[in-house]
Amino acid sequence: MRVSASEKQEIILLVERSDLGVNRTLQQLGVPKATFYKWYKAYTESGLAGLESKNPGNRRQWNSIPQEEKNLVVSIALEYTDLSPRELSCKLSDERKVFISESSVYRILKANGLITSPAHILMAAGNEFEKKTMLVHEMWQTDFTYFKILGWGWYYLSTILDDYSRYIVHWQLCETMKAEDVRTTVHHAVKKAGFRRGQKPVLLSDNGSCYVSDELKNYLSAHKIKPIHGRVGHPQTQGKIERYHRSMKNVVKLDNYYHPEQLNEAIAEFVEYYNNERYHESLNNVPPADVYYGREEEILKERERLKKASIKKRRQLFLHEKLLNSGTETLSSN
Repeated sequence: MRVSASEKQEIILLVERSDLGVNRTLQQLGVPKATFYKWYKAYTESGLAGLESKNPGNRRQWNSIPQEEKNLVVSIALEYTDLSPRELSCKLSDERKVFISESSVYRILKANGLITSPAHILMAAGNEFEKKTMLVHEMWQTDFTYFKILGWGWYYLSTILDDYSRYIVHWQLCETMKAEDVRTTVHHAVKKAGFRRGQKPVLLSDNGSCYVSDELKNYLSAHKIKPIHGRVGHPQTQGKIERYHRSMKNVVKLDNYYHPEQLNEAIAEFVEYYNNERYHESLNNVPPADVYYGREEEILKERERLKKASIKKRRQLFLHEKLLNSGTETLSSN
């Protein structure tokens, strides 16, 4: 597939801003590692000019995306205006059974004026746990965040997030940030989780007074849940739940609330979307619920099957058109 210089530049910038790492990002974009580093070397040495093709041609490539699939991308993008190219690519695979890579979706949207410029946000990969979690319910993260309700004052949201799947196990809106509120949140999370015999998570929190209190320690000890506490600026902080709270508040705080029940409903709606619909880049682009309930592997296998089937179909279409063109040229020469 021939890629223009500007498209190569956009791919380079997409990789640079990704927090997944180079290899995983390139895999999701469908760009070979060797090809990317060839582009990157040329780009760092000569800028955009270094990405220009030396032997440009106008021939149709074997894996060109059919026009009807391009039209489908535009149609879905216009219907779901909040979705990124990555999310649109996943939605096409999961719901329309059509494989189009994120980079191809991006180029189609840009060609149709639906993306005016790439989001050039350089981000260094965040620090990770020295020992990553490998299972659901291996570790939970918990934290408070706050909202102000007009005429009612401050309310505090207590959340339990599963570290491995990023699934919101339980949340509740509280009038205070006391150990009793944390204990109640953990209690409901444990009931919802339905642990197997002997299964209990480690509970990661900051060093707030409610989390280090004897009241909470005694409760956790009685339920054989081990508490651990992060340090500011240390890799083992509760970064996932803090990021979740920021994302949630960016949406929920778009409205004003005049009663706690209104805020409660808005949070419930976001949690439902986040757990079951939002494609999470760090989870192989599946929602947290698919990892939490063990559906991820089946979904990824189906996506890979669709990818292979789509590539095979495009190759066959290309060969068919090539044979037709060859026959037309033979007839015209005779």
